[in-house]
Amino acid sequence: MTGPLTGKRIAVPESRELDLFARMLEEQGAETLRCPLVAIRDLDDPAPADAWLRRLIAGRFDDLILLTGEGLRRLMGIAQRAGIDADVVAALGKLRTITRGPKPVRALRELGLKAGLSAAEPTTAGVIATLTAENLKGRTVGVQLYPDNLNAALLDFLAQAGATADPVLPYRYASDIEAAQVVDLIAAMAAGTLDAIAFTSSPQLERLAAVARQRGLEPRLRDGLARTKIAAVGPVVSAAVEKIGGHVAIAPAGGAFHLKPLVNAIVAALGVESRTRV
Repeated sequence: MTGPLTGKRIAVPESRELDLFARMLEEQGAETLRCPLVAIRDLDDPAPADAWLRRLIAGRFDDLILLTGEGLRRLMGIAQRAGIDADVVAALGKLRTITRGPKPVRALRELGLKAGLSAAEPTTAGVIATLTAENLKGRTVGVQLYPDNLNAALLDFLAQAGATADPVLPYRYASDIEAAQVVDLIAAMAAGTLDAIAFTSSPQLERLAAVARQRGLEPRLRDGLARTKIAAVGPVVSAAVEKIGGHVAIAPAGGAFHLKPLVNAIVAALGVESRTRV
């Protein structure tokens, strides 16, 4: 297939939406190197999340902060297996939700629900900034966390605002490919055989850095990060890139932090001839 990315080779470390993301790039003519770095798994022990859901059903929460769409979907999976999913949806409809970014908003819509407050920007700082204007004293706030960030900054803010936080971790991460394949990815970056690599979550960067550290490949990874144009879906991922010594060259504009704007940004940065939009 020809298109504005014809002749470009782009690494895709995405897991959950790997086929979708790779296909979107391939439709623009790119050759993709599919290298899923991290997979999302169900909890080994769902009992704490189940107990949290039952507190939700009992009306213990005044507010609920949703940091990821995947988190809400995993919670609903736990609820369905326990036979309490209808009660959970009813309880969600009775409290105020605060969402970080478009993915938890979409997850609420899948349940027929609307978000209450949306963060000014899809980051922890954005959630905090949005809640700063709210009176939280005496309120109990459920907080859906995710494995690579147990979010001490957000929990500390809630405590200082006089709220009681009740956090839940609804899923875990698992490495999705063997370390040897990560080594091959680092080698391809360092050899300059990739035109770009497109990161969509911070755990991808953590996995890359961990394998480099374990295999003594940190200099090679630094070389690879310097030689390869790096695309990042949003500010959280951009910060993770900077943390391991990379520099983001491509990112969506206008606060739209999902796959279509990221593909459009890659086309705009690397595309030749026509500037086709997705």
